[in-house]
Amino acid sequence: MTVHTIDTGLFKLDGGAMFGVVPKSMWQKVYPADANNMCTWAMRALLIEDENRLTLVDTGIGDKQDAKFFSRFDVQVDGVLDRSLGALGFGRADITDVFLTHLHFDHVGGAVVRRPDGALVPAFPNATYWSNQGHWDWATHPNPREKASFLAENILPIHESGQLRFIDPAAGVPAGLPFRELLLADGHTEQLMVPVVEYKGRTLAFMSDLLPSAAHLPLPYVMGYDMRPLVTMAEKEAVLARAAAENWVLLLQHDHLTEACTVQQTDRGVAVAERLRIKDL
Repeated sequence: MTVHTIDTGLFKLDGGAMFGVVPKSMWQKVYPADANNMCTWAMRALLIEDENRLTLVDTGIGDKQDAKFFSRFDVQVDGVLDRSLGALGFGRADITDVFLTHLHFDHVGGAVVRRPDGALVPAFPNATYWSNQGHWDWATHPNPREKASFLAENILPIHESGQLRFIDPAAGVPAGLPFRELLLADGHTEQLMVPVVEYKGRTLAFMSDLLPSAAHLPLPYVMGYDMRPLVTMAEKEAVLARAAAENWVLLLQHDHLTEACTVQQTDRGVAVAERLRIKDL
């Protein structure tokens, strides 16, 4: 097995929204904002080569939205995903599986492309797409607060293509997918999936929006976007306890300053032990 991080581009989100009730005077010290209070965030994906399977975990925001949408978030994508895959010798047609941690636009937008004739089709024509029924139902019948994060054009074409399959979390990891286990989290959104991989003798967890950055390690640092912030705190606390005890490598999907880290217990809570890159393992 070989694991790669894949750059899909950068975007900006309001710092207050990303750190919730935490005052700017505190979060600004660890994750600076620009003059408009916007912070720069990565949209890392994970690519796993495992025998004859090539699994992409999340896809970034894509490039099919209009200029007004992109200007709202200062999106910088412009072919980044294709260049990242190409640098490893792969193209979209080589991907066998697309695993979606959840269906918010910055994670699933790149899963669908708009053809010149306007048709919306899967961006990875030979891939099986993976979600779970609970989250799919949540995303396709969204609540008013979260509706803006679930865009029909990112989601429905996957189902219409016939390439979508649902994971039953109670049944474990489907045969063929390269994960040791899937952690479920309901604080950020319903049934978000955090894949865990055994790699080079280490446990690697792709944290998705359960832990978007190293700056979110303190328990009260919870995004304003989370549907159930108290649930997020409990879920984060449990996963970080395991990660510290078992020396997990946490891949940070949105932290443009830190790709991955290990954590340790301190008298002030869980903190970064080491910052690292997956390719250096």
